[in-house]
Amino acid sequence: MRSLFLTLSALLLAVAMGAVATPAAAQKPKANKLTASKSAPKAAPAAEPEQPADATTVFKAPRGAKAAIIVFEDLQCPMCSRAAPQVEKASVTYKIPVIRHDFPLPKHDWSLQAAIIARYFDQTSKDLGNQFRDYVFQNQTQINPDNLRAYADTFAGAHKISLPFVVDPQGKLAALIAHDRSLGEQIHLDHTPTIYIVSANPSIKPAEVPSDMNQLYSLIDSALKQ
Repeated sequence: MRSLFLTLSALLLAVAMGAVATPAAAQKPKANKLTASKSAPKAAPAAEPEQPADATTVFKAPRGAKAAIIVFEDLQCPMCSRAAPQVEKASVTYKIPVIRHDFPLPKHDWSLQAAIIARYFDQTSKDLGNQFRDYVFQNQTQINPDNLRAYADTFAGAHKISLPFVVDPQGKLAALIAHDRSLGEQIHLDHTPTIYIVSANPSIKPAEVPSDMNQLYSLIDSALKQ
């Protein structure tokens, strides 16, 4: 009788352990499914980390684009602020991307810090970073080294983003800007804005847009020829 009791107890214990283990085992596939669903968006182009251009790729249109507008700009440069709306209008008209590179000039006393803040907003989205760049251009004549941060905080607040007290503590954003500047120097750039129209057609050479911007549209037309 005692043997039968022990046998039944052992069976009940085994069943109880199985009942406890089963939910854990059932949760594993659910966790894997959740992981898969979270990782799926990373395969989309928007989630891919931005690859810095180099001297061999700077004049290439992005994949899927028939042409592109490449801009090297300084956020404190008056000519850059005047060119930016024209470039944006051309981009919308032709449905081609604008690739913006930082080229802050040493003679400007707040352009580097503005570029660093723009790069900070880039981390949320490239579109937000470009919105900040355009916001700086729109307010350029009122901005100075003492109030740049106030303008940046106003922009951040309007977009419900908290701007940290130290924007680039490890210098990573400044390094990206230095890379852009080095890239500009490699292609012998010496002024801002410097604007190029590039084509996906390898037989069409990149064309620099004259400073008066009068040839912007005709150069895009040429770049789109197949």
